[in-house]
Amino acid sequence: MERSEIMRRVRGVDTGPEMKLRRILRGIGAPGYRLHWSQAPGRPDVAYPGLKLAFFVHGCFWHGHDCPRGAREPKTNAAYWRAKIARNKARDAETLARCAAGGWRAEVLWECGLRDEAALRALLAAILAEARAARPRGRRRSGAAESA
Repeated sequence: MERSEIMRRVRGVDTGPEMKLRRILRGIGAPGYRLHWSQAPGRPDVAYPGLKLAFFVHGCFWHGHDCPRGAREPKTNAAYWRAKIARNKARDAETLARCAAGGWRAEVLWECGLRDEAALRALLAAILAEARAARPRGRRRSGAAESA
């Protein structure tokens, strides 16, 4: 199979790890998310706008994770892939900084960390509970009269 044909098959959205995350979120009773929401910094894979919570699902190889799969050296065109992964890592760092500056909590979930479903389910439940607890309550409407 030619390299270009292989690369055409690499999906950008609705990947296996992303679908697994969404299935678990629905399973723990946490629907109501937005997919690839362009109004959130970095267009996260899953976003909870009301909680200002963003999940980014990263493939270990593509984003240069330090696990065995992510630390593999490409066999062909190695210089190109090292530069590409370095650009991805720089973009990821900028995205996380933009999330923090905008008041968003950004969670990066690595492909290798999605294997243990029980641990992932517990982690997601804890993250969502923490985000819900931190959500401001009783917003004031602008222009409303202050009670003295």
